[in-house]
Amino acid sequence: MTNRVSYAPQDFQKMCKQAERDHESKKLVELIERVKRQIAARQDMVPGESAKRPVSAITTDSSRLPSRTVPFER
Repeated sequence: MTNRVSYAPQDFQKMCKQAERDHESKKLVELIERVKRQIAARQDMVPGESAKRPVSAITTDSSRLPSRTVPFER
């Protein structure tokens, strides 16, 4: 007969929650590092260049862009 470690259900749930937190923490650290690299890359850009994309002028109401604050417009 083999000796198996049997965890109580509460312990297993605690371990699962801790694993989720660890995974989320790792994703957050990766995101922060990516943002730091992007900020460093922007600071290295030529001052005359713009970091934003050019926006085209909108002339008619039918080609109006949707509002960012209202997710679903009619």
